[in-house]
Amino acid sequence: MGFHSYSSPYDWSRIAGYKATAKTVAGGMIDLSVGSPVDPVPASVRDALIAAVDAPNAHGYPVTAGTADLKEAIDGWFRRLRGVDLKSVNAAVVPTVGSKEGVALMASLLHLGPGDVVVQPKVSYPTYEIGTQLAGATVLKVDDVADVDSWARVPGVKAVWVNSPCNPSGEVLNADWLAGIVAAARSIGAVVLSDECYALMDWRGAKHACESNEPAAANAFSLSATPCALNPQVCEGRADGILVLYSLSKQSNMAGYRTALIAGDYRLVTAMAEYRKQIGQIIPGPVQAAMAAGLRDVEAVRAQWNRYHARLTKLVAALRAYGYDAHMPSGALYVWTRAKSGDCWSDMAELARIGIIASPGEFYGAPQYLRFSATAADEAIDDACARLASA
Repeated sequence: MGFHSYSSPYDWSRIAGYKATAKTVAGGMIDLSVGSPVDPVPASVRDALIAAVDAPNAHGYPVTAGTADLKEAIDGWFRRLRGVDLKSVNAAVVPTVGSKEGVALMASLLHLGPGDVVVQPKVSYPTYEIGTQLAGATVLKVDDVADVDSWARVPGVKAVWVNSPCNPSGEVLNADWLAGIVAAARSIGAVVLSDECYALMDWRGAKHACESNEPAAANAFSLSATPCALNPQVCEGRADGILVLYSLSKQSNMAGYRTALIAGDYRLVTAMAEYRKQIGQIIPGPVQAAMAAGLRDVEAVRAQWNRYHARLTKLVAALRAYGYDAHMPSGALYVWTRAKSGDCWSDMAELARIGIIASPGEFYGAPQYLRFSATAADEAIDDACARLASA
C-alpha cells in the first residue's frame, strides 16, 4: 500500500514572509526558529572521520547494525552517561540516519496501521504525528502522557510517544513518571517510544541560578540527571516493550552527519535492523567512526552544554525584559513562552519588525506560544538580546 497521506501545520515555508520582513532590518535577520546547530563538531569527531575515509567500512558496504567499535562506544555511553547496562536489560541497538527518520518510520517499522492508536503529547515534535499518519494509524493527543488514565483504557493503543526533555517545552519527566508510563503501556501490550535526543541538555541543576542572576554552581553540569526509560529502576530490569531514541545532533553538533540510534527491546530492534538493511537505511562507514568518537568525547559535550546554558540564560533575561513570561527550561535548547498577543502569528509579525524570527507555536500544537532556539551563534544571540532591549 505504500505510505499513507499525512497533514501537518509543520511547514517552514509559512514563515517566509516574516523572514522577508526581518531581512530588511538594519543588521539583517536573526533566525531563532529552526534548531540547527551552528557550532563546530569536536576535533575528535573530525579526526575520526578523516582516519576512516579509506577504511574497509568506507570503500565496502557499511554494517547496518554498526561496527564493533561503534557498538562498543554506544554500550559505554549508555553505561557512563545514562546509567544503563544494555546487556543486563536485554537491549539491542541499531544506528539510524539521524533521529528524524527513526521517528518518522517508527510506526511503520512496528507494523502499525489502520485501527491502531499511537499516543503522543498534545504539544510536541510534529514528526511523531506525521510518522503515525504515514503508517495509516490513528493519532491520540493527550495533555500529559504521564497521566496514564488519559490513554491506557483507549481501545487499540499500540504505542506511546514520550519526549523528555521535551521539544518544544523543555519539560523533563522524572523516573517515577516514566516508570508509570512503562508499566501502563506494558499492561495493554503497547510499546513506549522514548525520544531522549536532548537527554544531556538538562538545566535543572542550574535553573535557579539562571533566573536569579547568580553564578551557576560548579557542579551544575550533570550528564546523567535526565532519567532514561531503560534505567533498571524505570524498566524493572528489562527492555521489553521499550525503544529509546538518541541523537548526536545537539550534544556534538553533528546534525549534518545524521548520527542517531534506537536502543531497547531486543526482539523489536533486531527486526527493525533487518528491515533497515533491506531499504538501505545505513549510516556510512566513516560516519560510524565519527559517531563513535562523538559518543566517547564527554569533554566536548561539557563545552557544548556550557555554550547552550549561557545562550539560554541571555535569551530568557532579554525576553523577560521585552515583556514575555519567559523562564529557563528544565531541558532541551528552547525558550517556550506564551505569545504576548495570545497568538503566535501576531507576535511573529512584531518580532520580524526588529529582525528576529522565532518558531510559531502552532507548529508544535500550541498556537498561543512561541519557541526561541538557542542554537544560533553567540553573536546572533547577543544581537537579538540587544534588539529586544532597545525595542
